[in-house]
Amino acid sequence: MNLIQYFRDSRAELSRVSWPSRQQVLDGTQAVLIFVVALTLIVFALDLLFSNLIKAVLA
Repeated sequence: MNLIQYFRDSRAELSRVSWPSRQQVLDGTQAVLIFVVALTLIVFALDLLFSNLIKAVLA
């Protein structure tokens, strides 16, 4: 298979892809950002809790 045929096949395959709409992309991005912020807050709270527990045990 030569390089030109590869690019032709790739272009044909990309024309068959079902691309998401702009709204679907925005909704997915919003869901990911909310999840990341929530997970960050949970990890921060657990870190704070465990660091205080360790300080209390060692003090």
